[in-house]
Amino acid sequence: MPITVTVTAKGQVTLRKEVLEHLGAKPGDRLEVEFLPSGRIEARTKRRQPASSVFGMLKRPGEKARTIEEITDAAEAGWAGER
Repeated sequence: MPITVTVTAKGQVTLRKEVLEHLGAKPGDRLEVEFLPSGRIEARTKRRQPASSVFGMLKRPGEKARTIEEITDAAEAGWAGER
């Protein structure tokens, strides 16, 4: 079942709700569009990473995770010029 959208004077289109639902797109998601031969495009949802995805990204292998107290102590020592 083809769905027709209209191109505005600014070159923009609005995708209908059923198209976004089909793609699984939620508010804040981005669509990744790939240009295919014969003037076709392929669109897929590129989800934003949750904020929690950054947790642990600086941890080094074999090193234990620091507590918030240890991090605070290290920061205070750094600001005091002790490190």
